[in-house]
Amino acid sequence: MKKFFMVLAAMTLLVVSANVASAQDGQAAPAAATEQVAAPSNEVNPFDVKSEVPLHQALKTKFIEGGAGFMSLIIICLIIGLALAIERILYLTFAKTNAKKFVSQVEDAFKKGGVEAAKDLCRETRGPVARIFYDGLQHYNEGIDVVEKHIVSAGSVEQSRLENGLSWISLFIAIAPSLGFLGTVIGMIQAFDAIQAAGDISPNVVAGGMKVALITTVGGLIVAMILQVFYNYILAKIDSITIDMEESSIDLVDILTKK
Repeated sequence: MKKFFMVLAAMTLLVVSANVASAQDGQAAPAAATEQVAAPSNEVNPFDVKSEVPLHQALKTKFIEGGAGFMSLIIICLIIGLALAIERILYLTFAKTNAKKFVSQVEDAFKKGGVEAAKDLCRETRGPVARIFYDGLQHYNEGIDVVEKHIVSAGSVEQSRLENGLSWISLFIAIAPSLGFLGTVIGMIQAFDAIQAAGDISPNVVAGGMKVALITTVGGLIVAMILQVFYNYILAKIDSITIDMEESSIDLVDILTKK
């Protein structure tokens, strides 16, 4: 599953790169014609819903204005972060089961067919709760204390599986705005270099340099906010599954204690 999403991320990156290249070719001629004439009224605002320019074209324009170097790194953070987030969401979705119903089924199987019937049911059921039950039932003949220890150990392993990959998502959440701020600082340095070369503080030079510098910050913050929403959603699903595992483990111990 992870390999599939990494391949999907690479393909998406190639598509974005191709769109950027075509946008650069399409804007090369207009850029040369308007190099010496300031026309702020013709600038495209991607947040203006009344603009005649399509949204994707406006976003590509801002992408190019922000600098292909840093903006490409920010887009890569978004693509890889989304790929990891989607992989986690799918994994957690398949891991989520009706824990109360499963506990009832295990209890019925235990009453009718003993430990082996309960183990067969756990083996045929997907999800972390079933794997925890199976690990605990395997040591049923060794005593309830041993069963509890194995349930706790299996729960720790399943918890680690649920949280696998979250550190990478949080890394991209932190890196994206940092890249944006770095691009802003470098853009400001370039703006001051342009002022020094011109020998005059021209409003056009200052405004143009600051605009390009701030676009990278906006891009980095947007990427971080998008990934943060997915990250919090994943944490909420992990908490829900963890609660199911803990409650179900207590129910299993109670079932085995009564026998």
